[in-house]
Amino acid sequence: MDPDNSKAAHRSSSSSAVHRALQMIQSDDPDCKLQAAREIRRLTKTSQRCRRQLAEAVKPLVSMLRVGSSESQSQHEAALLALLNLAVKDEKNKISIVEAGALEPIISFLKSQDLNLQEYATAALLTLSASTINKPIISASGAIPLLVQILKHGSPQAKADAVMALSNLSTHPDNLPIILETKPIPSIVNLLKNCKKSSKTAEKCSALIESLVGFDEGRTALTSEEGGVLAVVEVLENGSLQSREHAVGALLTMCQSDRCKYREPILREGVIPGLLELTVQGTPKSQPKAQMLLQLLRDSPYPRSELQPDTLENIVCNIISQIDGDDQSGKAKKMLAEMVQVSMEQSLRHLQRRALVCTPTDLPIATCTSEVSSK
Repeated sequence: MDPDNSKAAHRSSSSSAVHRALQMIQSDDPDCKLQAAREIRRLTKTSQRCRRQLAEAVKPLVSMLRVGSSESQSQHEAALLALLNLAVKDEKNKISIVEAGALEPIISFLKSQDLNLQEYATAALLTLSASTINKPIISASGAIPLLVQILKHGSPQAKADAVMALSNLSTHPDNLPIILETKPIPSIVNLLKNCKKSSKTAEKCSALIESLVGFDEGRTALTSEEGGVLAVVEVLENGSLQSREHAVGALLTMCQSDRCKYREPILREGVIPGLLELTVQGTPKSQPKAQMLLQLLRDSPYPRSELQPDTLENIVCNIISQIDGDDQSGKAKKMLAEMVQVSMEQSLRHLQRRALVCTPTDLPIATCTSEVSSK
């Protein structure tokens, strides 16, 4: 078959299935609606076009969430999963699901003893909370304390989805104090300790911690929790680039808020190697943050005399000598030399790439040099 004809046939078949699902979901027959919900879930699993075409199904699916009968569990699960797929990567559907009144039943499912239903409800809130418009509405509905309870007592998947939902909600400034009131940090730290440090879960935990330590209560809670600062340091060392950026941001916020109070708890967890590496290999945001934190962690945070230049080597040697004794200065210098070597190799590769672009026929040599040195 001709490829174009095959695509046309597929679109026609999909359109027919969408039309049939829309008719069935409007039926008064519970079995018919159940079948339609499952079909909508299937059609919207990967197709953005079907998500748009099936937007009309939102209201009848939300009405299924309120069904109270002996077969309500299967209705609830099928409707939740269909709504979840409809909301993925579709801002309009996210908003219309909330406007249709889905939050009330979804939040009630967070309290369910049925772990599957609890998981689906948490996943639904995770997806719906990605919408800026929905964030304050979800918070006002009372979802935050229940999400923190899921974070404490839910299944592993529900815990991961709960922390991601809370991270989404935390980007709305009015929600941060509400999250903080629920005392979530012990549960976040526990999840962070037990998840893979390079995972998306670790990234969201770190992002949430970075936001919460902007408050005195958040900083106190993190340092009071056994292994709290250490968990952040481990992310700084072994997390994804984005996670490491959040981790160094959290520690920097703490040290900037009260250096005398937080310098020792941070140093005690062996943060220096990870910070040193970040000054060379971190993101454009985490590199200067790592440098600033190193300066705050040294014995004196203020610039030194010309006899002791304010170099990264002197900063690091000073910190390590304060903790482990003079013999550790050599260790710091060795680590620093390795980092500098990496930096020089990266700079050399960058210069070589620039040299391939900047030829004498394109630009004067002086212009090319000036451009490279300003990077």
